[in-house]
Amino acid sequence: MATEALLLDKDEIEQLRERFLRYVQIDTVSDEHGTTVPSTSAQWDLQRLLADELRQLGADAVTVTDNGFVMATIPATVTDTMPTVAFLAHVDTVHHFGGKQVMPRVHQNYDGAPISFPNNGSLKLSPDVNSYLGTKLGHDIITASGDTILGADDKAGVAIIMALAAHLLANPSIPHGEIRLCFTPDEEIGIGIRHIDLALLNANVAYTLDGGAVGRLVYETFSADKAVVQVTGVSAHTGSATGQMVNALHLAAKIIELLPKDQRTPATTAEKEGFIHVYSSNGDASSATLQFFLRDFELDGLQAHGALVERICETVQLTEPRATISCTITPQYRNMRYWLEKDMRPVDKAMAAMRAAGIEPLFEPTRGGTDGSQLTEMGVPTPNLFTGMQNIHSPLEWVSVQDMAQATTVCIYLAQEWSKP
Repeated sequence: MATEALLLDKDEIEQLRERFLRYVQIDTVSDEHGTTVPSTSAQWDLQRLLADELRQLGADAVTVTDNGFVMATIPATVTDTMPTVAFLAHVDTVHHFGGKQVMPRVHQNYDGAPISFPNNGSLKLSPDVNSYLGTKLGHDIITASGDTILGADDKAGVAIIMALAAHLLANPSIPHGEIRLCFTPDEEIGIGIRHIDLALLNANVAYTLDGGAVGRLVYETFSADKAVVQVTGVSAHTGSATGQMVNALHLAAKIIELLPKDQRTPATTAEKEGFIHVYSSNGDASSATLQFFLRDFELDGLQAHGALVERICETVQLTEPRATISCTITPQYRNMRYWLEKDMRPVDKAMAAMRAAGIEPLFEPTRGGTDGSQLTEMGVPTPNLFTGMQNIHSPLEWVSVQDMAQATTVCIYLAQEWSKP
């Protein structure tokens, strides 16, 4: 889509870029070991800033909740009764790769050459490997500096929603119903949205801005469980441990060894195949803990992954009855398709908005989840829209400013779509 077809003018696009650059420089890494919501105090810094900016834009009912959600209202510009639509993005970023002291770099009018990084000379972002980048000639590409993530996941979504708010509040002639805005904490560790006040959100339908390539529209996600295996051995002094010690680390290693390696792993599955992923191992000779992600698009597949981990634990337990091995499986989120396929209006409206913006929708099940996965299960249907973010959770993460402007344009059209009968 040509820049001339965007609903944002040049000043609005520049403001979108400026917002994004400011937001990614604020540390908002979440912590799965945190005991509060948000899990890190740093997330409050961005949330309070967003609340202040929303007030300056003229949004109504700007609220910062005790557990770190920011909500606001763009009042309806039409009098007819119609659904209230919410737009959501999460402020936290992952801890897997450095998320602090992000130094963004803008590569204006991208010329198609490989992009280098000042803080990592061996790192290259090349269109030969990243084909989507090769379609962005002339765009303004934003990366980090090579030693951190960028944080486009999901500060691209945050910046897009703020641009949407600014545009709608400055243009009250655009017909739309009541719009709710919501910025959430702790999405990356899967717990933040559990603490949302649905009555305060007060939306009939919602959209997360947490997707990738332009046109991508997601209404099918993984179903997810987490498994925690606790191994307790028998401690003894190493000098007199003969026939007494049971090393918990050895038993944990046996469990890992019995896991599938040529199938049912993230590295050996694709498309709609599920997996078992052991992502954490820690402990000592007396006790050890293994943590697993269990993922599948279908519930029977998800249950099968959990059952396999349980059987492996039972097998290892039989080899050493003096030890204690437990496996606890906790639900995380469910495939939003189970609910959305009963009423496809949220998807149909998003498709219409994209086509109004000159974009053909791309349907692709996402091998992950969003806040929308849990919101949909809670009763607020919430498909996921594109932001343009690419190579997320890595030092090669990048986003196009023009892609973010396209996403904002789609949201403006989407607000109007819900004002139609």
